[in-house]
Amino acid sequence: MGSNRRSAITVEHMTALPSTPDMYDLRMSEAARPLYEKVKAFIAEEIEPKTAEFFRLGEGREDHWGYGEGQLELLDSIKIKAKEVGLWNFFLPDAETGEGLSNLDYAYIAVELGKNPIASECLNCSAPDTGNMEVLERVGTPEQKEQWLKPLLDGEIRSAYIMTEPDMPSSDAKQLACRAIRDGDEYVITGEKYWSSGAGDPRCKIMIVMVQTDPDGPVHRRQSQILVPRDTPGVEIRGAMHVFGEDDAPHGHMHIRFNNVRVPASNMLWGEGKGFEISQLRLGPGRIHHCMRSVGAAEKALELMVKRGITREAFGKRIANLGKNPEVIAKARIEIESMRRMVLTAAKAMDELGNAEARVWVSAVKAMVPIRTCQIVDEAIQIHGGTGVSQWTPLARMYASQRTLRLADGPDEVHWFVVGRSEIASTEEAARDYNPKETFYAEKGSDSAVAFSGP
Repeated sequence: MGSNRRSAITVEHMTALPSTPDMYDLRMSEAARPLYEKVKAFIAEEIEPKTAEFFRLGEGREDHWGYGEGQLELLDSIKIKAKEVGLWNFFLPDAETGEGLSNLDYAYIAVELGKNPIASECLNCSAPDTGNMEVLERVGTPEQKEQWLKPLLDGEIRSAYIMTEPDMPSSDAKQLACRAIRDGDEYVITGEKYWSSGAGDPRCKIMIVMVQTDPDGPVHRRQSQILVPRDTPGVEIRGAMHVFGEDDAPHGHMHIRFNNVRVPASNMLWGEGKGFEISQLRLGPGRIHHCMRSVGAAEKALELMVKRGITREAFGKRIANLGKNPEVIAKARIEIESMRRMVLTAAKAMDELGNAEARVWVSAVKAMVPIRTCQIVDEAIQIHGGTGVSQWTPLARMYASQRTLRLADGPDEVHWFVVGRSEIASTEEAARDYNPKETFYAEKGSDSAVAFSGP
């Protein structure tokens, strides 16, 4: 990571992925390095030793959609320590509300957070709160910030982001049909949503909901986003969606029906018709944050894979040295380093070019990272045998999470399409006169032609 030199072939052959002169210098800033080391130490000393206990306290809880006795107290004790030592709200670029980190610096920290299942929340950097806080900070009114952003920044409440609909292909957000109709000083919301992650948590107090406000308007101005308190009359939690048979309680991915839900008109974010613009503010950083944490998850899976491989024997050899397993381990390491560099480059692109111009980079990593992380976790499961799919390791939960991520924030196919479309568009002009046959003979010259008469 120490050099900002790059080969000519890199620049010439990545025209579809916009770049700037120093975009390939992927070093962490010197200012952020002490914070990074502090985060690693805090995770190792304060979070890792208490993680198993946190989940143990949740086993057999009386309220399935609540927390076990002492569970939240344990979590809060870690969060209090994190606040005391200044490890809080890294993801916000505004130094007044966060650490003022660049996306590149935060990428290094998010990778470490991705190695532990509760580390992100302990440092108030967990989804979907991160994206919701960023939206509120960027476009919220002073009143909205006071009511919702402040308690989110303090880690006092949780939130949900609600977009996906069961009867519409949400990969094409233009088709979202949940309606919000203005009625005097209120909006009346009617419709159905699902995969509302975080809405099952009893600490979830506010939801940002994507709604249709102008069905006949210009296609990218039909949608808006509005704040809906979770306890508003008419918000019907119909049940939890299951991920590979698990309901992920108490976090939950809820199926919600909005039955003539009335909220003040002042709950609208940034004005009617701004839904897609807000999504660009939110989903770009959110997607790359997921990928940062996924690299950390892949690191954890590889660590567990190797530990199992060198402490278990079969057919007279350590499993790590058996058959193709050295190659499996080597490929996992190579894939992780490839993913890391791509994620860091996408983060730098966001810093240098802005979220909109970096969207192709973001789509590239969103298409690449969850697939490859899934493969690494799958190999780690295989080396563990039956233990790999059991509750004795985190691998099954990690696999479910990474496989789900291939659908969340846009399915793989959408992101492959974005990158492919950009690549095609960038070559369109140069390809107009492309003819390999004519180019070959033109370069050889007519005098060099050799008659061929057969054998």
